[in-house]
Amino acid sequence: MLLFLNLAVLAQEGGTSLVDVSPGLIFWTVVTFVILLLILKKVAWKPILSALDQREKVIKESLEKAEKAKEEAQKVLEENQVNLSKAEEESKKIIDQSRAYAEKLKEQMMHESRQQAQKIISEAGEEIERKKEAAFGELKNQIVEIAVQAAEKILKENLNKESNKKIVNSYINDITKN
Repeated sequence: MLLFLNLAVLAQEGGTSLVDVSPGLIFWTVVTFVILLLILKKVAWKPILSALDQREKVIKESLEKAEKAKEEAQKVLEENQVNLSKAEEESKKIIDQSRAYAEKLKEQMMHESRQQAQKIISEAGEEIERKKEAAFGELKNQIVEIAVQAAEKILKENLNKESNKKIVNSYINDITKN
């Protein structure tokens, strides 16, 4: 504003141009500039500097918070990796236990199956033995019955001892062949 006043005063004094060097103009320009600096220093410089300082503090705090957040995120990531590795180990352990249990169960079932098969074979052998004994008992009864029938025939035909022996022996030979 003072600059404009200086220019207006100079223009009225002698009609000098702006390109001419005038010591009075330089003096008043320097004075005006210094006054303007003092006014700006008093009025605007402190608020501008305090605003810049405040902005710098906010930026520093934001950077510190970001750094803390980064560190916390890194810690959480590490904890998650540790937890993940623990979970993997736990799952492997569970799978191994399951396999071992399945193998044990398989062996137990095979053992029980073998025992049952052995029991069935044993019972079948006993049943065969019983049926064999029953068949032999029946065969003996039939032999006795046949012997009795042969004896009846012999007695009916004749009472000759020699011929009776021959008939019984041939009958027994026939039976043993069958």
